[in-house]
Amino acid sequence: MGRPVAIIGVGQTKHGRRTEISYPDLVREAVVRVFEDTRLTPADIDGVVSGTMPSMMEGIALTHFYFADAMQAAGKPILKTETCGSTGISIAHTAYYWIASGMADLILAVGHEKMNEGNSQATMTTVVEPFYQRYFIAGAPGVFSMQSQMWAARYGIPEEKIRDAAAYISVAHHDDAFDNPYAHVKLRVTMDDVKNSRLITYPVRLLDVCPNSDGACAVIFASAEMARKLGRKAAWVKGVGYRGEEYFFGDSDKGVWQSAVQAAKQAYDQAGIRDPRKELDVAEVYNPFTFQEMLFYECFGFCGLGEAPDLVLKGVFARNGELPCDPSGGTLCTNPIGATGLIRTAEAALQVTGRAGDHQIPGAKLALCHAMGGVDQFNGVMILGAEP
Repeated sequence: MGRPVAIIGVGQTKHGRRTEISYPDLVREAVVRVFEDTRLTPADIDGVVSGTMPSMMEGIALTHFYFADAMQAAGKPILKTETCGSTGISIAHTAYYWIASGMADLILAVGHEKMNEGNSQATMTTVVEPFYQRYFIAGAPGVFSMQSQMWAARYGIPEEKIRDAAAYISVAHHDDAFDNPYAHVKLRVTMDDVKNSRLITYPVRLLDVCPNSDGACAVIFASAEMARKLGRKAAWVKGVGYRGEEYFFGDSDKGVWQSAVQAAKQAYDQAGIRDPRKELDVAEVYNPFTFQEMLFYECFGFCGLGEAPDLVLKGVFARNGELPCDPSGGTLCTNPIGATGLIRTAEAALQVTGRAGDHQIPGAKLALCHAMGGVDQFNGVMILGAEP
């Protein structure tokens, strides 16, 4: 894995429909906060990694140049990393490798999106291959609807059970978001509200779906030597894993999603994790759709194949359960796409350093963070621990 790497500071914007602020100032808000959190200055940073959901989302090319001033990156090397929905975790991996390789000691990672200035559905519909997939997939809801149905059919999960489990997840995360000062959507809803909300793409309904959010997240990664020199309470990177698979949606198995399975396995092997449900204290799973969150539980070894709905309804993955998942409210409640995976990393870092505030999981020492992207073919995982 190269040199040990730590996360020593995080900064987030208030996420939501941020019409009162320009896109560069939104990025600046997160960057200023991470420097305030660490008491570092831009002069201390060796380089910057940044990214967004493909730049056409807001109609801005070369975003790493457009936001160079906002990221206080003048005179610094900048790397741009973009992998659609998994951009945030890809940014975190890029920053990690930059330091683990010995090429830098302090790296600023910044993910950002101002989704309400563009048309996300149009982008995600037209970004794919135009002669077949564009008409077949119909954007993110179409992809995840097909994946959800494939998974449910394979394991013979009764429709009512999976519908109840998805509604349970929606209610729990929308409640959790009230304890996260940065979360976008905060709603008190019932399971009946979720099950009767407007149908988007069967079986996905409106309250099963993440929002369009404006927001940014900034994280500072440090070498072990620098983290100790600064005397910061750090979240240590214990393992990383990233996998991709075939570009065409129908060419790979989305029911047992191998890129998710193998990304988690790589990270677990590096971190020495053998029983993730028992050994992890908290997980920030990328959950833009309630049905897909359950599929990830199985791919990450939190439970057996086809078992997730039963365990969800028993509260195993609730905030006060055996393995709390997404106590921040997760992607379901906050989704500035280019930042979303990095937010998962930031939230996991806050948990293992005991700084997550009102949504802190007591005694959390080992956390998983994750993001998914591409045209439903990339998965990235990072394991963070309280100890080196």
